[in-house]
Amino acid sequence: MIPRLTLAALLLSTTGCVSTVTSVVKAPFQVAGKAVDWTTTSQDEADRNAGRKARKQQEREEKEARRNRND
Repeated sequence: MIPRLTLAALLLSTTGCVSTVTSVVKAPFQVAGKAVDWTTTSQDEADRNAGRKARKQQEREEKEARRNRND
């Protein structure tokens, strides 16, 4: 009876250790992934930035055209 109880206690106490080891092993890969994400621009981000730039350019051109008509 005592060995079963000891085994059960041992198994319950090591689950936290396994979780910690898993976190420690995964950490470098997660950090590397974040670094790559921060240093690269996805296609979606590039498209969004290009659209924003085009809209601002169009607004500037429209403002300039209105100024030229009023002058």
